[in-house]
Amino acid sequence: MNLTPPPLEAVGQGGVRLDTQVALIAHTSRAAAKELVEAGRVLVNGQQAKPAQRLRGGETIVIYPFPVVRREILPERLPLTILYQDQFLAAIDKPPGLVVHPAPGAPAGTLVNALLAALPDLSQLGGEERPGIVHRLDKDTSGVILVAKDDASHRRLAEAFQSRQVQKEYLAIVDGDLSQAQLIEASIGRSPRNRKHMTVGGLHPRPARTELVPLERFLSHTLVRCRPTTGRTHQIRVHLRFIGHPVTGDRLYGRPSPLINRQALHAHRLRFPHPHTGQVLECVSPLPPDLEAALGQLRRQER
Repeated sequence: MNLTPPPLEAVGQGGVRLDTQVALIAHTSRAAAKELVEAGRVLVNGQQAKPAQRLRGGETIVIYPFPVVRREILPERLPLTILYQDQFLAAIDKPPGLVVHPAPGAPAGTLVNALLAALPDLSQLGGEERPGIVHRLDKDTSGVILVAKDDASHRRLAEAFQSRQVQKEYLAIVDGDLSQAQLIEASIGRSPRNRKHMTVGGLHPRPARTELVPLERFLSHTLVRCRPTTGRTHQIRVHLRFIGHPVTGDRLYGRPSPLINRQALHAHRLRFPHPHTGQVLECVSPLPPDLEAALGQLRRQER
């Protein structure tokens, strides 16, 4: 089934190419943005324009996205570790490498496909492609993720995240010797150069706050406890790069590492109020084997 998304409207930024501006507004690549402009699906002050046109600032830009083909999401019996569940919610221990929901590059084999097979009822507030999904973890970040089984639970859990009633604790191996605890308060926005990157500052920055405590120090790495009190995209990874200690193995914000074949970041603990009883629940995910192996190698080699 083909669906036509609603038009997107924004104000032009001076000195920026039109196709670059469209890519940022539509969260797509510049090549895809150029196709939209060339197809006449982008209007600048009501007129069609060329992709390379430089904006003067203040223009009204309206984007009419291409129709989207909706794919049927099928249940798949994939391995799924449930840390906690009741009639309202479930806490899943997501392994590294598992995409949370279907996307153009991952139409199947996702957490959502596994949930549809394992749990009979899921909230529909996230839409047909994200049933039950209250929040996200990056593909290569492991650990605790919450799933709602009904719309009321989903709404209340989302409100708890937004009002900062949810306490999140991550464990990360970072490059370098992080010698003391730090509090990072630095706003995060989308990079003007690469739509897949977030950066301190950037476009439309929003406040972000992360508490860092070193737990175990090695010669060239540190095991760090990270507590984000805001929920910006890639927040921990961006903040750690900002202070010069990127997450080990982070190919987007750091560099590959022989220690581990992904970013060494794990959503270890989640404390949150139950959406109906208000009781504080705590779900803990143990370190996965690849992170344990990386720590074991560091303990043998860097002490």
